[in-house]
Amino acid sequence: MSVASASADALSEPCPEEVARLSLELTTLWDRCYHSQGFVYKEARFAPGKPDTIEVGVVPRQGSKPYCSGCGKRRPGYDRLPERTFAFIPFWGFAVFLRYARRRALWAAWPIDCPPCGITAELLPGAEGKHQPFGRQCHLTTAYRQFLAHWARKLSWWEVSRPFHTSWDQVYRSVEWIVQWGLEHRILGPIKAIGADEIALLCMHGNSRGHKYLTLVYQIEAGMVRLLWVGKERTVKTFEGFFTMLGQEACAGIEFVCSNMWRPTIRVIRERCSQAVHILDRFHIVAKMNDALDDVRADEARALTRNGREPVLKKTRWCLLKRSENLTTPRRGDSKSCYASYNLKSVRAYLLKEDFQQFWEYAQPTWAGKFLDAWCTTALRSRIEPMKMARMCRRHRPLILNGFKAKGRISNGIVEGLNNKAKLCIRKSYGFRSPDILEMLYTMPWASFRSRNRPTNSIEEPKIRKFCPRVWVNISRR
Repeated sequence: MSVASASADALSEPCPEEVARLSLELTTLWDRCYHSQGFVYKEARFAPGKPDTIEVGVVPRQGSKPYCSGCGKRRPGYDRLPERTFAFIPFWGFAVFLRYARRRALWAAWPIDCPPCGITAELLPGAEGKHQPFGRQCHLTTAYRQFLAHWARKLSWWEVSRPFHTSWDQVYRSVEWIVQWGLEHRILGPIKAIGADEIALLCMHGNSRGHKYLTLVYQIEAGMVRLLWVGKERTVKTFEGFFTMLGQEACAGIEFVCSNMWRPTIRVIRERCSQAVHILDRFHIVAKMNDALDDVRADEARALTRNGREPVLKKTRWCLLKRSENLTTPRRGDSKSCYASYNLKSVRAYLLKEDFQQFWEYAQPTWAGKFLDAWCTTALRSRIEPMKMARMCRRHRPLILNGFKAKGRISNGIVEGLNNKAKLCIRKSYGFRSPDILEMLYTMPWASFRSRNRPTNSIEEPKIRKFCPRVWVNISRR
């Protein structure tokens, strides 16, 4: 009887001869794909009363001694605990459980330099901790948790739980375990440039509505882009937690820092990373200017309507916000015809915004600073209230000019692109009850499935002897 014919007759109770032949083939398959030193797969059988479940018996290899879970060294066996089940990777629609009675190791006087651990349960290579699915007295094997976390990157957690005979909670626990392991074992290495930003979470509590924030810090060097840290809220205390996690030595090696204009962020960078060149991102400066221009247009459009004048500013938002070279031909003609006969504040604000674009063409910070001073004076004398954001440019003048010292090597634009991925995770996490799950959901895509013995620049999974997809390959080859 082959494995394929066994799956076809799964709904019928197999006879004892079929069970014997099935045990030989399945135990050989498991030993090939998931071999554990010191253990033997004894038999495989259908669970009594559960034709869609396969149980595999595991016994210690003859003469082998258990590993003490306290010190990790081999110790003589003391006795056996009651038999437990360990959920393994399902295949062909069958749920698979390993059955094993753990040994307890007794500490001996040798070697002398080993601390006494007392009577402890043995250390199992393929299972650690207690991970019990709802309603089942069993544990999850390491391979099964890696398998669930692997598919959780591609599908929703609910879609993963249904075909693989588990619960949403166990998929969540598997992802949490993978992410925690990766954070503990990742290699930060020397960090030269970082980018900090925050994203907003819209939260509703009863009849009140408010925003919560996540602070995100990335490494943005050439050839090295990765997520370093996620913090709740955007306060001084929150951002200080990143530098505390990084350590004083690693903070001293940072050369460039990109951020927005949020005051707590600027304050923490000034106090904890003063040796770095702090650059205010071009994206946020242009965004502030576009917001000011849009406020001028909206206020003036309402004023024209109240005074009974022709609504020339209606549906002209993007004519003002877009660069002149990016306007389409019809839009370019509409803008000329609308603004030719009117002395509008919106037109003057638009010209100020376009004039500021020359600032980014300078190569030397000295000349760029002179242009910035002249532009700020013109904007403040325009008597256009929203365009007085020029005061903000004056206040942050040294940080804005630091971008020219970096000579274009560092930009926070990549951070904005990565934030879009975070916002996608927010949309996917609709219905989650905790921001911790959202944080884990965003950290998980940075995990890699490479070897544990090779240094990594991102979060990677713990290595097992045979990675779980190998099971499917061996089955198909047979």
